[in-house]
Amino acid sequence: MEIRIESLLVGAAQATGVVAIIDVFRAFSTAAVALANGASRIIMVSGVEEAFALRDSGVGQLVMGEVEGRPPTGFDLGNSPFEASRIDFTGKTIIQRTSAGTQGITAASRAKRLYAASLVTAAATARGMRAGNPDRITLVAMGKNAVARTDEDELCALHLRNLLEGRTGDANAVRQVILAGGEAGRFRDASRPWLHPEDLDIALEINRYDFAIRVTSEDGRPVGRMERTA
Repeated sequence: MEIRIESLLVGAAQATGVVAIIDVFRAFSTAAVALANGASRIIMVSGVEEAFALRDSGVGQLVMGEVEGRPPTGFDLGNSPFEASRIDFTGKTIIQRTSAGTQGITAASRAKRLYAASLVTAAATARGMRAGNPDRITLVAMGKNAVARTDEDELCALHLRNLLEGRTGDANAVRQVILAGGEAGRFRDASRPWLHPEDLDIALEINRYDFAIRVTSEDGRPVGRMERTA
């Protein structure tokens, strides 16, 4: 099994084999919370207008996500795992648009099998990716706005590689390095109220959930659902 680590939008577009698109802060942490709180599926899109059009046509009930970190006017929910944790999404279809994670998902057209990954689903994602003994796995760290590398996504890729290669990894070390980095401080910046300290706490709760987010094509669109693999 060959494991490759790539980064940013170009990495997503080039990724082959079984692919994980990684967005720790905050897209796929938020998506995992929403699924855990009852959402039936998450349609992942690249554009704001596409998200609104899908909601308006009744394909989904809620639009979730951000542009440059902030929820656009008209979105039902931002890109906050903390906010999502307080909502009952039972039976809802969510439409998600973010500046990094969902851009990577929509760009990963060469993937044989596709996952939306973060630290909260790390172990389950590794189990799902290993299923069937694939020849190639590609881990794509999406970074900030899919154009600049960030510690949390790169470290999540390294942690996933450890798990895929049969090592346990060191969850506490991963967490501490991320907390020491530049991105963590913004969650305690009072000038950015759309970011919550609790977002950081949830996103760094490694293996919070025992499911992966498997993304498949439905009606020509990427859709994330829970996947549990023994």
